[in-house]
Amino acid sequence: MKFLKAFYRFSSSWVGTIIIVLFLIFFVVQSFVIPSGSMKRTMQIGDFLFAKKFSYGISIPRLPWIEIPLLPDFNSNGHLIEGSKPKREDIVIFRFPGNPKIHYVKRCVATGGDELIYINKHLFIHFSEGDEYIKNHYPVEKIHTFNDRLWVDNPYKEKYPGIQYAPGVQGNIFAILLSNTDRIDMSPIYVKNLESPVYHNAEGKKINALYRKVPKDEYYMMGDNRDNSNDSRFWGTVPYSLVVGKPWFIYFSWDNESKKVRWDRVGTFVEDIQHDKPRY
Repeated sequence: MKFLKAFYRFSSSWVGTIIIVLFLIFFVVQSFVIPSGSMKRTMQIGDFLFAKKFSYGISIPRLPWIEIPLLPDFNSNGHLIEGSKPKREDIVIFRFPGNPKIHYVKRCVATGGDELIYINKHLFIHFSEGDEYIKNHYPVEKIHTFNDRLWVDNPYKEKYPGIQYAPGVQGNIFAILLSNTDRIDMSPIYVKNLESPVYHNAEGKKINALYRKVPKDEYYMMGDNRDNSNDSRFWGTVPYSLVVGKPWFIYFSWDNESKKVRWDRVGTFVEDIQHDKPRY
């Protein structure tokens, strides 16, 4: 009882309140707002959400807004306490590799050892576990054979209805990536028997796809709005040191175009709504 009374007096004070709030922000939950449409249909611009910061361990605390680390990186992995790592299909909050002060929200589509082939409207993945794993976990109609190995076409699209390739996007993202192969993170290749238009680079070499193998202990992040997402295809994989947490609970949602509250999203859990048929 004495402890509870002392804690009550402490938490009722200004100093106690500030310390408790900072503890929650640093180690438990933090508020984020979705600023862009890269996850659109699964997560909307104007979704205000709490993130679980302990989902992947305890990251090094930083001062809010100015993002200055409060402690050294003792473990050289960006975390005070190492936890479980992001898994395929997880929606992850992480620091942008190009500027760690900026937070991004994307879906982890591949982990260390996985290989990806990307063409317009299709993402093929050869999982590191190999062909037997693919045959045992994915339907035959989604499996293709390239270079004597099995690849799964858009493996998460049916499970998460919010994943979309916008029809009729002018200057599709594949063409944009192909025209900037010297500045993106994927390598242009030619894959035999792949139904994709064939291009030629400056040396006359045939190209019909983009390829990437994910390094060990790194993660490939893509937006569910695949044709309108600035993601790992452009700037590369995400190391564990930049992983912050997982979106958890939408406490408010504002549609800036209609100037209305999206009441049907308020109070929903991201884990649940990602399986729902999108309402927008």
